[in-house]
Amino acid sequence: MAKRVLMAMSGGIDSTVAALLLQEQGYELVGVTFRVFDPAPCPSAGQPGGCAAADTLLEAGRMAQALGIEHHVADFRRDFEETVIADFIHEYLHGRTPNPCVVCNAAIKWGKLVEYADRLDCDYIATGHYARLAEQQGRFFLRKGADALKDQTYFLWRLTQDNLSRTLFPLGGWMKAEVRQFALARGFEALSRKSESQEICFIPDDDYRAFLAAHVADYGKVCQPGNFVLTDGTVVGRHRGFPNYTIGQRKGLGIALGQPMFVLAIRPEDNTVVLGTKEQLQGQSFYATRVNAMKYASFPDGMEVVAKIRYRNEGGVASLHPEGGRLRVDFHAPVNSITPGQSVVFYEGDDVVGGGVIE
Repeated sequence: MAKRVLMAMSGGIDSTVAALLLQEQGYELVGVTFRVFDPAPCPSAGQPGGCAAADTLLEAGRMAQALGIEHHVADFRRDFEETVIADFIHEYLHGRTPNPCVVCNAAIKWGKLVEYADRLDCDYIATGHYARLAEQQGRFFLRKGADALKDQTYFLWRLTQDNLSRTLFPLGGWMKAEVRQFALARGFEALSRKSESQEICFIPDDDYRAFLAAHVADYGKVCQPGNFVLTDGTVVGRHRGFPNYTIGQRKGLGIALGQPMFVLAIRPEDNTVVLGTKEQLQGQSFYATRVNAMKYASFPDGMEVVAKIRYRNEGGVASLHPEGGRLRVDFHAPVNSITPGQSVVFYEGDDVVGGGVIE
């Protein structure tokens, strides 16, 4: 009897090709599309996990029909509001820069998807993410996707052993160009040429500041003008409210000091934004919280890894030191823009060792 797979579908090329591949491998597919946030259209082609606003639900349904599989719409709007959006707002209002895709993957795309799979008697869940799954000594872990430019393991570090044990990643070993060619060869010409969006699905025009202003009660009381200061405390100007800034920001500061200046720190407690030079932006050590071990059950003291602190970041060699529920991450050479709230993901070669949130 064929194994049943719950396929997260957005109507885009990645989830569609992933579904086609699984069908050819003999799996019985059930399609599902998430309804998470209506006001901002969710880019269908760029969301392999099936995230969709109302205007893409029909597209996903039509694609499921073309594949000859049943299709469900899962209404996760309340869950999304209470987890992903709540965390997004909370982090910015506390001077941190969140990564909502990481939260969404753990809480919605896997957290809720596994529950939905159980209700539909599905053995596995599948997505169109560019990541590979591996197993070693009874532990499941992620391995980078074959296409280095599309690899999405950075956003998946919070997945649990239970999540991974039930997940299929059909596109993990594929290059994006191969996926497009496969879609074309199967008669999906328009889909094979469809462009993608990399914006956050619930942020219109990628403008998080406007989103905060529209969704935070009494935002004007929180986002008030304050002081730009240097590291020695010297006041050098006025800013437009600390939520408008992120670590490493240089453009849009509205201040001229004779040399390029960058945001070094954000202090919501006194509404202060600290500026400094590019050299001062570098750091070498920080703590990570909300840590998830993946390849191994724990992190030995002094373990060497390659740590990535941003998605588009090659990473740097670092040593890990567990300290009272946190991990101290010591880079072997200075790195730029260590940003509280962002994810740090640890790699051994292509394997994901685990990850955490920069404190």
